[in-house]
Amino acid sequence: MTQITTRICQFSKVHSLVEKGIHPVLARLYASRGIDTPADIETVLTRLLPPNQLLSADNAAVLLADAITMQQQILVVADYDCDGATACAVAVRGLRLFGAYIDYLVPNRFEYGHGLTPDIVDLAARRSGTCPNLLITVDNGMASIEGVAAANALGINVLITDHHLPGDTLPAASAIVNPNQLGCIFPSKHLAGVGVIFYVLLALRVLFRQRGAYNNYNEPRLDSLLDLVALGTVADVVELDLNNRVLVAQGLQRIRNGKMQPGIAALFRSAARDTRNASAFDLGFALGPRLNAAGRLSDMSLGIECLVTDDTQRADVLAQQLDAINCQRRKIEAEIQEEALAALVQFNPRDKATITLFNPTWHQGVIGIVASRLKERFHRPAIMFALTDKSGNHVTGSGRSIPGFHLRDALDLVSKREPGLIKRFGGHAMAAGLTLRTSDVPRFSAIFEVLAHEWINEGALTRQIQTDGELEDIYHTLSFIDLIDKEVWGQGFPAPIFSAEFDVVSQSLIKERHLRLQLARGHLRFTAIWFNHTDVLPTRALFAYRLTRNTWNSVSRVQLVVEHVMF
Repeated sequence: MTQITTRICQFSKVHSLVEKGIHPVLARLYASRGIDTPADIETVLTRLLPPNQLLSADNAAVLLADAITMQQQILVVADYDCDGATACAVAVRGLRLFGAYIDYLVPNRFEYGHGLTPDIVDLAARRSGTCPNLLITVDNGMASIEGVAAANALGINVLITDHHLPGDTLPAASAIVNPNQLGCIFPSKHLAGVGVIFYVLLALRVLFRQRGAYNNYNEPRLDSLLDLVALGTVADVVELDLNNRVLVAQGLQRIRNGKMQPGIAALFRSAARDTRNASAFDLGFALGPRLNAAGRLSDMSLGIECLVTDDTQRADVLAQQLDAINCQRRKIEAEIQEEALAALVQFNPRDKATITLFNPTWHQGVIGIVASRLKERFHRPAIMFALTDKSGNHVTGSGRSIPGFHLRDALDLVSKREPGLIKRFGGHAMAAGLTLRTSDVPRFSAIFEVLAHEWINEGALTRQIQTDGELEDIYHTLSFIDLIDKEVWGQGFPAPIFSAEFDVVSQSLIKERHLRLQLARGHLRFTAIWFNHTDVLPTRALFAYRLTRNTWNSVSRVQLVVEHVMF
């Protein structure tokens, strides 16, 4: 069941924002999202939190500064999603600005799994015949107890930069920088992995200032990395609190001004997006998936190389390869989703609080996306399993959750109730992964369902589409769309969705998958599209929708993108 609701906002706050010069509709949008003053929406760099509040950032800076000064070999061990790729690129590009001898390693997820494992340490130690002096993990490492121990045994220092929730025991690394670790007072707990390593670089620059390193030459311009920080932050769907909105807004501004890495520009070209009008939507739905596809189906080093190269032509070649891989990913995803829906043909949401599915033919790299699709369709926590390796003895699960059900904590409780059932797990409230023995999938499914019934109330199992209510007719314009698109919207600061009743003038299918609509309200007519829906609508209904610009043959028109229809 789905409900369309309207966000609540206090008139006094809206009035106060309008009096201070905020557009009346934006004032309503801001007030309903907890904004009290215009200062709360300022995204200038001076609003960034200082790095000295991030626990162990100063220790990490000393570790890096000493390694750079002694010209030691530094190796970045990256994760295989967009956040990990951009974090790696920020580390490589940023530390090179300080004169570091640095390279990167991104393990194949299907051979080495996730995080800094002993096998990866061994691979790093043998790489090119030169053992690194310092390993830096980006967007991973909090669960790498054995891997860090293996590095320590070889005399290799390890700096962990991560944002995933820590377990009960931390790795014995030389330094750990993570806003979510115990004792860290950093106010923004929602930094993505790319944001964490960016903050470490800020701390490093402060340390070099204190050491007098810049007396005779200019400091490294770390703002040159903000396009990468913005991409990784948006793509990882972390909460866009004020600090993250500053990072994203500043990165988008650089992109719009043409001041971006060659790889970012190439990705925009491959996605046929205009950098002059770059938005968070472009980062999350056009660039992010192209990078993620490399880690899901192939080798993320392809994506990282695209982000670190300064060769424009090479960047274009790599971006085209990433685009081709993404097309392949979409095809595989569609096939798996069709099979998953077929397996759920008898699924009754009234009887089940969770979805767990396993198929030995499914691709491990794509199941997380399909789990997200199922979660959206049924509004239930969903975990998809695929074989971990060719032996068939273990499966890897990728899950997505709904508000009110913390997925990582749920897996933690399952592991405590049933010791030995889960081989390993990790993640966040809304997304997590795990490994099981193949034979234990039914057992896990049953326990997971019981736990969900204990934790989730009936209200949480009803999908809520929060809207901003009705939008006055005079604002259904391209100029108002431009005004909205200039803002930074995302997780925790959701993009505007409006709701209103419309007459359905006509409806037709596009490619047998999407519903094209002509809607009317009073004397106004609107073109609308409802993606991945083929429902036959009545002559009048309540629509929840987003306002977008649809450009065809250089002509732009207002288009409504439907989120839900009640009739």
